[in-house]
Amino acid sequence: MAAFLLAVPGAVLAQAGPDGRGDAFAGGQMVRGTVTGVGADRLTVKTEEGDVYQVSVSQNTRVIKDRQPLKIADIKAGDGVGAMGVMDAPTKTLHAVFVAVIDAEQVKKAREGLGKVYITGKVTAIDMDDARVTVMRPDHVSQVIQADEGTSFRRGGRREQAATNASPAAGANAGSESITLADVKVGDLVMGRGAVKNGLFVPVELRVMDASAQGRRRGAFATSAGSTNGDGSESTK
Repeated sequence: MAAFLLAVPGAVLAQAGPDGRGDAFAGGQMVRGTVTGVGADRLTVKTEEGDVYQVSVSQNTRVIKDRQPLKIADIKAGDGVGAMGVMDAPTKTLHAVFVAVIDAEQVKKAREGLGKVYITGKVTAIDMDDARVTVMRPDHVSQVIQADEGTSFRRGGRREQAATNASPAAGANAGSESITLADVKVGDLVMGRGAVKNGLFVPVELRVMDASAQGRRRGAFATSAGSTNGDGSESTK
């Protein structure tokens, strides 16, 4: 996520705190994208839509990578970031309280895996007869995914597991509920890992979050600005 970093949802948000919900602080806004410039106290970030933001970093900003503290000087152009803070809209400057960083190689890997080893996006159509769901991915590609007898569906959960992970984090399903394809609605955000079979992506597990809940979690952050450690699986399983 590019703004959504094409799957950063899980990778970035999982680093935000033990419950994976670090973007939920009151009044907060988020910018996700690719670093195009690094200064002494700010980052220039370009979103998937092509918007450019300045992310202002102070001594009180928590900057982490792989759950470890990181100096701003160690961030490089091409890295993916998810920054949370207070937005100054006229200057397109986010005064960050938290910045999570994903290195450029991980971002590249996530982009390459989208639609092949994991899926994330917004549901635009559902074919109950053929058990198929059409998803608009964060890279603006529409993809049809196929559920089969091995696909499980879950709604919610304590944290969104990164799609590119081989297995869910401990407690990843805590607070989630088992659902069926009939419970999935157009407008829901879905994420999950799987594989391509007979030309269609087949998820092993598809985790669902309804659009209204997603909007509350992200505050003012727009959906598309946010995909990838993906379904992350931003990170589902």
